Amino acid sequence: MEKKNIVLIGMPGVGKSTIGVVLAKVLGYHFVDADIVIQEQEGRLLHEIIEQEGVDGFIAVENRVNSQINVERAVISTGGSVVYGREAMEHLSEIGTVIYLKIDYETLDERLGNLHGRGVVLREGQDLRALYEERTPLYEKYAQLTVDEKGLTVEETLQKILKIYDDFEKQNHKNIP
Repeated sequence: MEKKNIVLIGMPGVGKSTIGVVLAKVLGYHFVDADIVIQEQEGRLLHEIIEQEGVDGFIAVENRVNSQINVERAVISTGGSVVYGREAMEHLSEIGTVIYLKIDYETLDERLGNLHGRGVVLREGQDLRALYEERTPLYEKYAQLTVDEKGLTVEETLQKILKIYDDFEKQNHKNIP
């Protein structure tokens, strides 16, 4: 089955939504913000789900909703915690090419403001550094492609994504008659 979607994963604040919208426009794809899909299906904001259900409850909701996304020709921007849901990541890998938007900790720390207002999933006593170190191996595990954003503007990141995605697609389709 041909993968007809691009799935963006990475830490909060790396630009998955910002870049995803522009990428969708350039490719003529739909744009799906998985966090908004969760809010619409649940009738609650992300931080409300976290407050009411706890971190594990939120991750269960996120996993369920993301494992049911069924679109074609879309750029899907996921929440940073999507990688905690095995079923969701397996499903997203089946329906799309998973691209990890990678950023170094120092740049991330500069970009992020109020983590709780963003609906960032933090366990009790966990700070951004611990979250970064916990999630990075998961992003690397599920990524089919990685784009290092260090020192890049949104436009430069977009161009880098388009190039590696195009190269990846050509490489994967060269054996098909």
